[in-house]
Amino acid sequence: MNGEVVVEIDRVGAQGDGMAPGPIFAPLTLPGEQVRVRGEGDRATLQEVLRASPDRVEPPCPHFGACGGCALQHWAAEPYLAWKSDQIVQALARERIETEMLPVFAAPPGSRRRWALHARPGRGLHGPARLGFKGRRSWGLVEIAVCPVSDPRLVAALPALARLAAPFLEHPKSAPTLHITWTRTGLDVEVSGVERKSGGLSADARMRAAEAAQAADMARVTLGGEMVYLARQPTVRLGPALVALPPGAFLQAVPQAEAAMADFAAQAVAGAHRIADLYCGVGTFTFRLAAVAPVLAADSAEGAIAALKAGIATAPGLKAITAEARDLVRRPVLSRELAKIDAVVFDPPRAGALEQTREIAASKASKVVGVSCNPATFARDARILTDAGFVLERVLPVDQFLWSPHVELVGVFGR
Repeated sequence: MNGEVVVEIDRVGAQGDGMAPGPIFAPLTLPGEQVRVRGEGDRATLQEVLRASPDRVEPPCPHFGACGGCALQHWAAEPYLAWKSDQIVQALARERIETEMLPVFAAPPGSRRRWALHARPGRGLHGPARLGFKGRRSWGLVEIAVCPVSDPRLVAALPALARLAAPFLEHPKSAPTLHITWTRTGLDVEVSGVERKSGGLSADARMRAAEAAQAADMARVTLGGEMVYLARQPTVRLGPALVALPPGAFLQAVPQAEAAMADFAAQAVAGAHRIADLYCGVGTFTFRLAAVAPVLAADSAEGAIAALKAGIATAPGLKAITAEARDLVRRPVLSRELAKIDAVVFDPPRAGALEQTREIAASKASKVVGVSCNPATFARDARILTDAGFVLERVLPVDQFLWSPHVELVGVFGR
């Protein structure tokens, strides 16, 4: 496609009506709409909606369309959630797997506790930085003043975060990203993207950052894992345990989604005598699973394992937890090491758990729970398990990243 054409949309964001060769991908459109788009090749920009879908609604955010953070605020909730569930169905179908799809767990607006905000120089020498998300199909910054996806306490902290970000822009080549988590003890901020070849952040800039953090009563600020400011240890509650987060630790973005997934997994392994929790992180699932049976927990992040071990003391009454720092890609837990394990929970990154799944498939475990943020790699790993005699009994879709194309899931396998 070159220039401007009118197309009929037959699936989310895509398809032409024969006026242009091949599919045209046009964000911010809906199935059943007739739209005018402009672009080159198979990528287009929406110019005008000529015939709107009855499922089109008014987006709740004034930044929608320019901000690259949300893609689907213009879609009514029911068809939007059905589409999310269908992404999982289609991924499984490509591996010839059918199963029961449970109703989607939908994270509510105003629930996200984690952000990654990009900082750019402000309009004054030592004034606040400009903060926001990258624009749609752009490296440009879209400054935000509101965010209906996020915890209101994060939104309220935007002015303080802009003041905190300014010292990290000391070097002209720095492009800081603030990874922000709202914790029980306040804001935890890990900063990346600061130029280091020239010597890193100066002592003066560190002092100004610490002063900004103190003025806003933040819990902690770190730069590449190194402490810049600490008033209180950031902590989160994971089931019955209180866990102190290491800098930059992985944490589920929405507490309600985390609880729904972890409770679903714990219910699925009820009656187990010994459980393995692989890719356990700081213990998102571990502590809830330990209410059922003793748990062997493993993850490649040593800091996360140390935090998990320390959290055990805050949750008396649980079954025994044994935690190990271990690269599960290069050194998966072998089937013989799972000899006394009758239930396995695994929550790998987007790439999935190919090598570890092969060992699980060769084990004697009778119940497996797979957690995933990528239906395609989950389906690939599920094929390995089903070929070994497992049946995918049911799947819980989880819409944790509201109004985005991403969908998460928890799948339960039985022999």
